[in-house]
Amino acid sequence: MRGLKVLIVDDHNIFRKGLRKILELEKDVEIIEEAANASEAVQKSKEICPDVVLMDITMPGLDGIEATKLMKAVSPTSDIIILSMHNEDQYLFQAIKAGARGYVLKEASVEELVESIKATVKGESLLNPVLVRRILDEFAKSVEDKASPDSPEILTSREKEILNLLAQGKKNKEIARKLFISEKTVKNHLSNIFHKLHCSDRTRAVLEGVRLRIIEIDQ
Repeated sequence: MRGLKVLIVDDHNIFRKGLRKILELEKDVEIIEEAANASEAVQKSKEICPDVVLMDITMPGLDGIEATKLMKAVSPTSDIIILSMHNEDQYLFQAIKAGARGYVLKEASVEELVESIKATVKGESLLNPVLVRRILDEFAKSVEDKASPDSPEILTSREKEILNLLAQGKKNKEIARKLFISEKTVKNHLSNIFHKLHCSDRTRAVLEGVRLRIIEIDQ
């Protein structure tokens, strides 16, 4: 696998430099670029088309949420991970709605951050089970009083089972182990789920599962 191209977006110079030094020790990381604000981040994205963007929320000018929206517009293939000191639900929900693939707190360990960066390439979940639960609970509140939506193309019982495991924050390897199937089979099922639910990633597939009453959030 070729090295990952990573862009660090944060207005704190010392933090950026420190994080860069850490990531430079990872053999799977090929290019590391830095940006101190949203406009610089957009320009750098055009130049290097990063695989992963580590995005701070609190920055001068446009904040990380608005910057995420801009980044997804100019570099749609880049996976954005919010790296923030904010643990409040409002930031988490806004980030996911803006198109972020993950949300990692700055207090996380180096190992957790590196794991999150690598996971995005494999399409794995970038949200730990606690954050997934908070998203599901909030999303369920917004749909609980609405009429049941039209059913999508029918999911098989196995696909529903896998979708519910996604809602628990399980990764492909964990799903495969629990269901006694191969990781390749899990990936095939996920592709079918994404196609049927018209979603491009795991988080949005789970939210769509809640909206369609496929996922029981009180599990």
